[in-house]
Amino acid sequence: MPRKLPTLLASVVLAVAGWASLADAAAPEVNLYSYRQPFLINPILEAFTKATGIKVNVVYAKEGVLEKLKAEGKNSPADAVLTVDIGRLHELEEAGMLQPVRSETLKKNIPAHLRDADGLWFGLTTRARIAVVSKARVKPGELKTYADLADPKFRGRVCVRSGKHSYNVALIASIIAHEGEAKAEQWLNGLRANLARKPQGNDRAQAKAIYEGVCDVAIINTYYMGKMQTEKKEVEQHKWADAVKVVFLNQDGRGNHVNVSGAAITKTAKNRDNAVRLLEFLSDDAAQRMYASDNLEYPVKDGVAVDPVVKSWGAFKADTIDLEKIAALRSKASQLVDRIRFDQGPGS
Repeated sequence: MPRKLPTLLASVVLAVAGWASLADAAAPEVNLYSYRQPFLINPILEAFTKATGIKVNVVYAKEGVLEKLKAEGKNSPADAVLTVDIGRLHELEEAGMLQPVRSETLKKNIPAHLRDADGLWFGLTTRARIAVVSKARVKPGELKTYADLADPKFRGRVCVRSGKHSYNVALIASIIAHEGEAKAEQWLNGLRANLARKPQGNDRAQAKAIYEGVCDVAIINTYYMGKMQTEKKEVEQHKWADAVKVVFLNQDGRGNHVNVSGAAITKTAKNRDNAVRLLEFLSDDAAQRMYASDNLEYPVKDGVAVDPVVKSWGAFKADTIDLEKIAALRSKASQLVDRIRFDQGPGS
């Protein structure tokens, strides 16, 4: 009997280990590829796990998610993708990497123009592509519309990042959608003529240029204004923000252009139901409030309050054109930037 005891104990240990492995295997989870930064999304994912018991395994990447999904093919572990900009969502759709979702929760929480008609992707937050102007050198009411940015009165007074950047490509695509390609080209030529320098830097660099007197007007995304106002490490950015005023454009017309951060379910998702639950959670009140606070963006769900910093810029009318139309025109917009040599700057 004593000789059998080690064997018996070994059997018990193996059985317990096996049960533990089965329990681990059965634990609900979802695998997420995210362009969004860990500091922003981690608290929201932790809240999701606490509410649902579903563990979220995240792979963070600044670039290359589409290429990664293509390389992995049907063996990809990814169940969902979280990204920024309608362009990246559209690229995933065009590459056949997504599958449709039918969810009454997503339909209720997200306005139709901010989600794909076939349920392939869903906007989760919005950011407006606005103008910021020098408080000292631009008169109130001097700039009201996107068309004004191409007016000769602003000759040599405008700063912007590369026209090829996805934020600007989407803006140009929206102008093509509303006014046609010919008028969009005329507008872009006028904007190029008004540039104070070659397009360069990121959005914050444009506000810095206004502070330094390089230009009087710049085009940026709203949340960059908030980032500068609340920056804790590079506090000189507070001066850049203090030097400018937010101007929402086309308020008497179609409204200010907006873009989205969004999410989608991959075509090869193996934890599809859990992935859908994650998207539904991200579209609902708790996550929408966290998004609004942590990244100074606008919730897509009606009735969710914006952060006080964002609220301080005032309410605005947003363009409600279907983002699918903008996505479809991104290629034409990018070609237009190349054709007129926008990034060569004024006088090119």
